[in-house]
Amino acid sequence: MQGATWSVILYVLSCLMHQACLAEDFPPPCDSQIYCTGNLLHTVQMAKIFEDDKHFVDMGLRDSPARILKKFQSLSQRSKGDVEKLKTFLNTSFTDPGEEFEPWTPTDWHENPDLLSHIKDSELRKWASELHLLWKSLGRKIKEDVKVSPDRHSQIYVPNAVIVPGGRFREFYYWDSYWVINGLLLSEMNSTARGMIENFLYLVETFGFIPNGGRIYYLRRSQPPFLTLMMESYMEKEKDTAFLRENIGTLEKEYDFWMSNRSVMVTKDGGNFTMNRYYVPVGGPRPESYSDDYELAENLTADAQQSLWAELKGAAESGWDFSSRWFSKSQPNLKGTETKSVIPVDLNAILCRVENTLAKFYNELGMGDKALKFQSAVRQRREAVNSVLWDADAGVWLDYNIDGQTHNREFYPSNLSPIWASCYTDNNQVDRAVAYLEKSEALKYRNGLPTSLSNSGQQWDFPNAWPPLQHMVIEGLEQSSSTKAKEIAFSLAQKWVQTNYEAYKQYNAMFEKYDVEDGGKPGGGGEYEVQLGFGWSNGVILQLLDLYSPRLTSASALCSVSLTLLTLPFLILTVWT
Repeated sequence: MQGATWSVILYVLSCLMHQACLAEDFPPPCDSQIYCTGNLLHTVQMAKIFEDDKHFVDMGLRDSPARILKKFQSLSQRSKGDVEKLKTFLNTSFTDPGEEFEPWTPTDWHENPDLLSHIKDSELRKWASELHLLWKSLGRKIKEDVKVSPDRHSQIYVPNAVIVPGGRFREFYYWDSYWVINGLLLSEMNSTARGMIENFLYLVETFGFIPNGGRIYYLRRSQPPFLTLMMESYMEKEKDTAFLRENIGTLEKEYDFWMSNRSVMVTKDGGNFTMNRYYVPVGGPRPESYSDDYELAENLTADAQQSLWAELKGAAESGWDFSSRWFSKSQPNLKGTETKSVIPVDLNAILCRVENTLAKFYNELGMGDKALKFQSAVRQRREAVNSVLWDADAGVWLDYNIDGQTHNREFYPSNLSPIWASCYTDNNQVDRAVAYLEKSEALKYRNGLPTSLSNSGQQWDFPNAWPPLQHMVIEGLEQSSSTKAKEIAFSLAQKWVQTNYEAYKQYNAMFEKYDVEDGGKPGGGGEYEVQLGFGWSNGVILQLLDLYSPRLTSASALCSVSLTLLTLPFLILTVWT
C-alpha cells in the first residue's frame, strides 16, 4: 500500500511540475509511471544521458516499480540536478536493453531453400544465400521473466520467437513483420512465420488490436493493418484450413478495431462514405522520442502541446514517421503535423484488400453470410476510394484532407496502392495511374522510387526510398493486365535489387532505407541514424528475387555510378547478354 501511495504522490507532483496531467481526451501512452508518464521519465529523458531516448524506455527494472519510484523520489529530494547521481541511480536500478531476450536460433532454418536454385545470376544467388542467413541474427525469444514479472519490463510478452527489424528496433514491429513473414516463407521457415502470426493473434485477443511494436509505450497506437494479409501469405504456402478456421474470428476482431476506432464519415460531392484514417488521441510526448517531442512543443499552450503530441503519434501509427505528407499547408513542418485530417490512400487500400481477403477466407470456410458481409464491404470501399480519393485531373488516387476538403497533389508511391489492393472500379484507372507515374519524374532516379519529391529533412521524404513502398508498387504493377505497367514493375525491381546489392557489397549490411540519388548509400534524415539489419529490406529483396528470378542481374551494380556515353553501350551489352 505504501508503494502505491508513493506512486500516486509522484504522479501528482510530475503533473504539477511539467503540466503532464492529460485531459480526459488525452490519456498517456500507457499506464506505467516509469515508461510512459511521470517525473522519472521526464527527468531522465530531458537529462539526455543516452544518445537515443529509446534506450532508457527499453531498460528493465531491477526492483518493483513502486520501490524504483520511491528510490527516485528520495534521490530527487537529495540531489536534484546531479547528473552523475542520476546515472548511478540508473545503473543500479535498471538493466541494459536487450536483457529481456534469451539466445535463440530458428529451428526451421536450413541451408538451401528452393528459392536459391531458381536465381539465375550467380552473384545474386550468393547474396540471397547470405540474406537467408541473416534470419538467424535477427531472431529473438522473450524470456519467461517478462511473462512472470511484466511490470519490470517495457517489453510486451508474446509466446513465440520473433524476427526483429534490427538496430534500435530490438523488438517486433507490426507492419515490418508482413515483409519479414513473406521472406521467411520463401526461406521455407514456415514454422517461424506461423509463430509470428500466432503472436499477433495473441495480441489482438489480449489488447483488442495490435500495437505499433512490442513495447508497452506503443499500447495505444497501432500500425498499418497487415495481419489478415500475413495469414493470406501463410495460407498460400500451407493451405492450413484448420488454422484459419480457428483464428478467423480474431482476424475480424482486428478489422473491427480499425472500423470502430479509426473510421470517419467523409462527405464529398453529395455522397457519404465511411473511410479510415490514422488517429491516436493520446497525449504526452512519445516515450521513445520524449525529448524531441517535448522540445518541439515547448513554446505552445498546454492544449496545443497535447494536440501536437497526439498528431505525432498518429503519424507514427501510419509507419511514415515523419513526412511532409502529414504537414498542414499553413505550417509545412513537423510542428504542423495534422495526421487525423488526412484520409490516406494506402490505409484505405490496405483495408480494401483486407476486406476482400476476409470475404475469400469466409467463402473457403463455407461461411456464406460472413462472406457476403465482406463482399459488400469491398464494394463500399471501392466506391469510397474512387469517389473520395480518385482525382480525374491527376489520373491517380490522392490523399484527401477532410478539413480543407482538398486533395494533396504531391507525389507519393502510396498514391498507386489501390492497384496493389485491386481497389479500383475501372481498368482504365490503371493505365491512367501508370501515365501519372511516368509524368511524375519519380522514375528518373536510378536507385528506386523516392518516398516523395519534397526534401523536407524528414526520413519519409526525398531522397529516401523505403522497401515496403517499392514492393507494393512493383507487385501492384506486375499483377495488373497492363504491359506498360509490367515493364515499369521489372525496371523498378531491377533498380531496387541493384541499389540494395551495391550497398551490401560496400557495407556488408542491409539498411532500413536507401538514397535514390547516390548508389549504394543508405538513407538519412529524421530523428535517428539509419538502422541496419534489416527485416523488411531482406524480405522485399527475397520476394523480388523470387518474382523475377530468371531476369534480374547484378551486372550494373559492379559498374561506376557515373556512366559516360562511351561506357553505356558496353553496359547495355553486358546486361542483355
